[in-house]
Amino acid sequence: MAASRKSGKGVHVFTVVRSQMDRLSFAELVAAHGHVDLQSQLEVLPPYLQSQSSKPRSKNLLTQLKKLLEMIRFSHTIFALPFALLAALMAWVAPVGDAPEVKFNWFHLVGILICMIGARSAAMAFNRLVDRKIDALNPRTAKRHLPAGELSVASVTTFTIGSSLIYFLGMMLFLPNWLPLVLSVPVLLVLFGYSYTKRFTPLAHFWLGLALMLAPICAWVAIRGLVVMNNPADVTPAVLIGLAVLFWVAGFDMIYACQDFEYDKQKGLKSIPVMLGVSGALRLAAVCHAVMIGLLVALPLASKLIGPDLQLGVVYWIGVAAVAGLLIYEHSLVRPNDLDRVNLAFFNVNAVVSVGLFVVVAIDLLAI
Repeated sequence: MAASRKSGKGVHVFTVVRSQMDRLSFAELVAAHGHVDLQSQLEVLPPYLQSQSSKPRSKNLLTQLKKLLEMIRFSHTIFALPFALLAALMAWVAPVGDAPEVKFNWFHLVGILICMIGARSAAMAFNRLVDRKIDALNPRTAKRHLPAGELSVASVTTFTIGSSLIYFLGMMLFLPNWLPLVLSVPVLLVLFGYSYTKRFTPLAHFWLGLALMLAPICAWVAIRGLVVMNNPADVTPAVLIGLAVLFWVAGFDMIYACQDFEYDKQKGLKSIPVMLGVSGALRLAAVCHAVMIGLLVALPLASKLIGPDLQLGVVYWIGVAAVAGLLIYEHSLVRPNDLDRVNLAFFNVNAVVSVGLFVVVAIDLLAI
């Protein structure tokens, strides 16, 4: 038998025998239990366990890349990137006092784009890896690429490492300013750390806000590192913008998390909706957004008193008023007993907030 299996015919005979054994086992199973509904047996397994028995359905590299970009919600880069560019624009036009003049540099602009995309992609992919088992058991997230078997753990791990390397390489574009390179690892650890926060604290929304807060601050330091080292107060405008981002993100993330209130409560996951209830979470989100507006109002005054003076004018104030109106509209879309429009509030409105504020500040700063 062993010899015959070495030939093509022997392999065929072995396959047939194995097939007959499998059929016999199935027949015995039916005889013992009367009826076996294989589909129903599969359906009782969590999606994550079902997906482990199958490999990703497509090996096409372009298809895999498309799925990876969908997984990390590449379009959501629009939330943090405009604030990084806003801070960069401020950093280029703000006076420097006795320090050397800060001039626009294409390498710095490209560096900001590369670092933002690389860091965010790495953090999102890492989050999907860490949360894949939780996502598999949540009806809202069970169809995400990892729990659904669309992507393998190996491919997402490779993507995470690759994105991190791109992020670190982007830091090289700011040399001889060595601050971005030195701070790059702590920044990435903060981004990765968010993925674990909802397991031990309901303040995970604020950690996410902290992660995005770093975008404008890091952009400012990358461009004005030498100025900041000589005068730490120089970073004040970026810190205020960053704090505004922190409370903005924490607020809309609380709204988004209300969708998972029942699931998070059942599984013992931490969130503001679980701690305060959906109504309490929506009220706290409104407070966070009010704080954001307060910080934007304080920015021109702080830049005059502490420096550097950005000389923001009427166009900026119109933009702040528009942002306040958009946030009021966002909160009008959701109710404790009606969360159907959360996605509209989460993506559409907040995309307009981030891009709109960048455009308004750019017009104000660059207007002749």
